[in-house]
Order: sequence, then structure tokens, then C-alpha cells
Amino acid sequence: MRRSRGLGRTVVRVVTVGAALAATIALLPAPASADVNSDRAKVAQLGSHIAQDGALVQQLVVSYDQAQVHEAAVDAQLEAAHARLGADRRAEARATVVLRQLALNSYMTGAENNLTLTLFESGDMTAVAAQQQYTHVATEGLSNAIDAVKVDAQHAQSAEAQLRSAQSQAEASVQQLAVARQGAQAALARDDTLLSQAQGNLQASLAAAARQRQAAEAAEEEAMAAQAAAAKAAAAQAAAATHPINVTVTVTPSPGSYADPLRAISALMPERIDQGVDYSGYGPIYAIGDGVVLSTVNSGWPGDTFISYRLSDGPANGLVIYAAEDIDPMVTVGQSVTAGTVLGTMYEGPDGIETGWADPSGDGTSMASDAGQFSGANSTAFGANFSQLLASLGSPPGVAQNDPPTGILPPGWPTW
Repeated sequence: MRRSRGLGRTVVRVVTVGAALAATIALLPAPASADVNSDRAKVAQLGSHIAQDGALVQQLVVSYDQAQVHEAAVDAQLEAAHARLGADRRAEARATVVLRQLALNSYMTGAENNLTLTLFESGDMTAVAAQQQYTHVATEGLSNAIDAVKVDAQHAQSAEAQLRSAQSQAEASVQQLAVARQGAQAALARDDTLLSQAQGNLQASLAAAARQRQAAEAAEEEAMAAQAAAAKAAAAQAAAATHPINVTVTVTPSPGSYADPLRAISALMPERIDQGVDYSGYGPIYAIGDGVVLSTVNSGWPGDTFISYRLSDGPANGLVIYAAEDIDPMVTVGQSVTAGTVLGTMYEGPDGIETGWADPSGDGTSMASDAGQFSGANSTAFGANFSQLLASLGSPPGVAQNDPPTGILPPGWPTW
């Protein structure tokens, strides 16, 4: 018997998927995007629709199986009726054979006037009377059985006709259910395609919403970082304004003059004032005046370059100057320099250069950092002072980021 097991498994799967999908959609967090909300609603509605359609198809499968069982039962009954009718016909045939045998036996065992022969051959009145007599004698024991067989055959023919009608009805029902099943399978296939499309749209919308949330979170974090940096800078400025710096600096002004260290830089462009002063451009950088080189490299600065030298004359005698970042050093530690000495060549790198006041040790730390004035992007008192020095020598001053700059200078620090 044909069974729709494959469809049954499909129905169960679709019903389960539809119900699970509706439950999952209900548990998803609600994103801010209107598109995502719309897609969520569509998928949830489609999941509910698939669950309902799946339940209907499942009922069709049960009805189809029941109709097939009924059709098989009718077929079996019809086969039994055929067998019974055949048996009745065979019994009738056997009875007829017996009847003929009795007539022959009667003829062979003592008929005086060829009665039995004329029974089958003559048509006159005497023969008819003899036939009636013979029939009464020969068939008395079989007539009742033959009549019963004929009646039973009639009943079997009537039952067969009824069964054929029932068989036609059962076949029609099975055909109708088969058509309904095919329609339901096609509907489920369409629903499955729509579900895949809706799920894909939902995933794309959720991904877009996630990217939007990440971008918003990143922007919020940047804003918070900027606020924190501003607060830190303000706190450092307040602390520097109310507390003396914790470094010891000896300034011993003496006769001597300084020269513009950036006088030979091509495409020189001033940038912000921070720990020192930032510039872009390319070309040779000179020492401001007489001094001794303390360092040329430091990995804590971009490009690993940090040239520092201690001035040995002039108003800032004893102070240390640095030039760092995108510079190829051309001096060595311990070397004496003058205003005509090239410290290094500035190249067009990604960071430019920064020059300003360095820690007295010349180890790679700025005075602004020692004094706690710098918080990452603000102008410091030491940077502003060095910008004024460069401007007094002929270089363009740097660009202030805040006014007044963060912090104060120690007593006795030279001004320009």
C-alpha cells in the first residue's frame, strides 16, 4: 500500500521550524532600525503561517492514508467476491456434468424404448412426456443444489456490483486527496522559499544594525575619551598652576647669540604647539647655538629619533633642547655643536618633527612631560615658550591648541 511518509516528515519538519522560528523571533532583542523591526515581524508572521499550513497538511496526510486503507479493503472484498462467484460457477458446472452423467447411466442400464436418447433428440409429444419423467427421476437429487448455486451466484453478482461502486468512490477520494496533497506540498515549498528569503533579509538587517551600533559605540567611546583627555588636561593645568614643577633646572645666562635652526627647511609649515612645536617640511636642521650632544635615538618617539643637546652659552645656558621624530641624525653623542652645525636631515615622513625643551638628562623626556603639563593633545607652557623662541629667531610660530597654555614656567626661566 502506498504511504506518504516523506510528506509526513516534511510536515513535521516545517511545523517544527515554523514554531521554533516564531519563538526565536520573539526572543530576539529589539534593534533600533525600523527595517530590522519590519523584517522581524515578517519572519514571525511567516513562521506562524507555515505552522498553520503544516498542521493542515498533516491532517491531509492522515486522511490520505485512511482513504488508501479503505481502498485496499474494498479491493480485498472485491477479490473475495470474484473468488466466491467463480466457485459458484464451477459448482454449477460440476452439477450440470453430474446431471448429464445420470441421464447417460439411465440410458445404459435399462431403458426399454430408447427413452433417454429421445430425451435429447426427439421433439414429439411422447418424447416430451418421457423427458419430463426422466428429468423428475434424474434431477430430483440435484435440482435443489443447482437452485441454491444460482441464488448464491446472483447474490455474488449483486455484491460485486456494490463493491465496484465502492471501489470507484474510494479511487475518486484517493485522487482528490492526492491533488490536495500536491497543492499542499507546492504551498510548503513556496513557504520554505519565502522563509529563506525573509531569514536572509533579517540577517542582513541585523548585521547592518550591529554595524550601526558598533559605529555609535565607537563614536561614543571617542567622545568619552576626548572628554577624559580634556578633563585630564584641565586637571594637569590646574595642578601645574598651583604646584611647582618637581624638576631641578639650572639656567645660567651668559653672552652668546642664537640662530634660527629651521632656516634651511624647504616647505616649512608650522603645526600645533604641544610638548614642543610640530613642523612639516624637509631639509637640514641646525643647532640653535653652542652646545654638546646628549642623545640621538629614543624608541619612545616616532621614527626612533631624539636628538638632544645642552646649550653652553646665551640666555638659556644650561638648558637642553631636543629635535625628534622624522630626522636622520648627523651628529654623535658627546659631539660639540654650534649654530652652524647640522644636527640631522628632516625627511618627509608621516609625523614631521617636534622640537622643544628637553629634560636636563636628555634621555628622551620633555620638560612639559616632567612638569605634568601634557595630556596628549594640548598646548603646554614649555611648548609655547619654545615657540616664542623660534619666532624670535625667524621661524614661524606653532599653532596653539588652548589659550592660555597648560601649566606655568619655573622661576627664572628665560622668556623671548
